[in-house]
Amino acid sequence: MQKINMAEMYHDKEITDSVLSVISSGKYIKGENNKKFEAEFSDFCNTKHSVVVNSGTNALILALKSLGIKKGDEVIIPSHTFIATANAVLFCGAKPVFADINKENYTINAEEIKSKITKKTKALIPVHIYGHPCDMDEISELAKEKDINIVEDACQAHGAEYKGKTAGSLGDIAAFSFFPSKNMTVAGDGGAITTNNDEIAEKAAAIRDQGRKEGEKYYHDYPGLNLRLSEIHAAIGRVQLKHLNEWNKIRRNNAGYYTAYFEGNPHIVTPNEEKWARAVYHQYVIRAEKREQLQDYLSKNGISSGIHYPLPVHLQPAMKGFTDPVNLKVTEEIAKSILSIPVHPFLKEEELEYISEKITEFYRK
Repeated sequence: MQKINMAEMYHDKEITDSVLSVISSGKYIKGENNKKFEAEFSDFCNTKHSVVVNSGTNALILALKSLGIKKGDEVIIPSHTFIATANAVLFCGAKPVFADINKENYTINAEEIKSKITKKTKALIPVHIYGHPCDMDEISELAKEKDINIVEDACQAHGAEYKGKTAGSLGDIAAFSFFPSKNMTVAGDGGAITTNNDEIAEKAAAIRDQGRKEGEKYYHDYPGLNLRLSEIHAAIGRVQLKHLNEWNKIRRNNAGYYTAYFEGNPHIVTPNEEKWARAVYHQYVIRAEKREQLQDYLSKNGISSGIHYPLPVHLQPAMKGFTDPVNLKVTEEIAKSILSIPVHPFLKEEELEYISEKITEFYRK
């Protein structure tokens, strides 16, 4: 039986050579690959600055820390996200305040944000979920009116665009993940923040390295952490980044294939890409009748799938005692039927056909 994975990591001789080059150099942290990766990723995101770190979660924590988010503050976030979004808020001592999402594209609802803002609200985290950007205009207007910072959670949105502007350039600061399943990876954990603010970038770079500024060894301007990215992972990221635009194009083509194939299928709701968006389909997420049975059928036929995410963050046991009880109708409704199917750029045409045929076959039974 064939096996079709949800994600596959690209590897070639250039990546192998880049790793061996770092090992031979004897320079494993704070080297040229980090500096060049930051410059190249900034160029990709059309931002002035990028600061690379050792995970997407730490990118979120660093973003919040760089904005001064602390105990007693509130940060509005969606519950339909990976728990790292909420954990980053908690680990800054702040309180996550959950808002509902739009049913059309699963991103945070601006009207919901408006209803959640209090005097304690210091930041908003719009999550560009599955690689589809949030509708940022209304969110940005709200943030400006209330003097609230915007932290883009772009961990799934490398190269996504909102009205022609790149994810990562739409708020005060943004966080990215380079985890192995992402649109590009560093062959392990890794992440980055991007910003156009010089002061925020300098502070973020210092906090990432024990609170010390560039060139300083034993003088520390801020309380800091060790969030550095290794030179090996930075070298791999630089090679991966060269291919990202092409990979995103293929993801979009694969998504278009599915959407056309399932048009008119009464058992499936396909993703909606807004007119103002250029999604990069980190995941292709359908809403499916008899989801569990469909997932089991696909597994028996060698097709991997996933549920992102089966239990909304506001209902997670880890959140008890840290957040207020809340009813998020849309979030809780869609969590019951969403299913991610393979959309990665290394799928063969016959695999796309096979996946589509097996889903259709299931509903004919």
